[in-house]
Amino acid sequence: MRRYPKPSTIHRTPEEHVNWPASVPFLLVHLLPLLAVFTGVTTTALVLFAVTFFGRMWLVTAGYHRYFSHRAYRMGRIPQFLMAFGAETSAQKGVLWWASHHRNHHQYSDTERDLHSPRKGFWWSHVGWILCDKYKGYEPDRIRDFQKFPELVFISKHDWIPTWSLGIACFLIGGWSGLVVGFFASTVLLWHTTFLVNSAAHVFGRRRYDTDDTSRNSLIIALLTGGEGWHNNHHHYQASARQGFFWWEIDTTYYGLKVLSWLGIVKDLRKPPDRVRYPERASDDVLEPA
Repeated sequence: MRRYPKPSTIHRTPEEHVNWPASVPFLLVHLLPLLAVFTGVTTTALVLFAVTFFGRMWLVTAGYHRYFSHRAYRMGRIPQFLMAFGAETSAQKGVLWWASHHRNHHQYSDTERDLHSPRKGFWWSHVGWILCDKYKGYEPDRIRDFQKFPELVFISKHDWIPTWSLGIACFLIGGWSGLVVGFFASTVLLWHTTFLVNSAAHVFGRRRYDTDDTSRNSLIIALLTGGEGWHNNHHHYQASARQGFFWWEIDTTYYGLKVLSWLGIVKDLRKPPDRVRYPERASDDVLEPA
């Protein structure tokens, strides 16, 4: 693997620190899956675990990220709301909060103004910044294109509704085992798998494109997150709904979006043009004599 110089450290501001007392509920959720010792692990709970993990991973990556953060495709108002509702079952806060902060990350990636750069610390980029009071709110002006929809403002403000709805559904379907394993264990795994894109995908892997940040491509992270691990590709061309730029780069989130496009639910899926995938060819074209 090609070696790259270790990026310099960025010191966090005095406001960038974990509020430990306020973080207690988040930390306690990590212990709830241990209750499986008492509830047991049923077949129904395991099925719920798989469905809620992979289903919500797709909703987070296709919805929160590729649609609400980057507008890499189009869809109608009703599918848009359903996508937001489904993504919020992940317990990763409101859709407008998520997308607003992600846009900040791309605008200031790996600089002092990047809210979760690994240059401020690996664990800070992974989870610390979420537990910081400084980032509890979001900037409405950064997400004005979706802020204009009252239903999105409502569901973003009341993000507990989708999460609790799924938790209750898991309990009704699978009992206590369904709640503990199918919901809480799935949620904790979902959190830390998606968080890897902010942390590990800026530290481990290969860099195909010379971007102004530390983004990297990782097959392992891509397999875990439905294609989000092709992070250097993404930072090179953020507008693409397809982050696996080449056929061998597995991108299951894009495959799902492609199926929805055949059904007419999503439209105008953006893909990287050849000039983006092969920037060296574009440079050669420019240098060719007239």
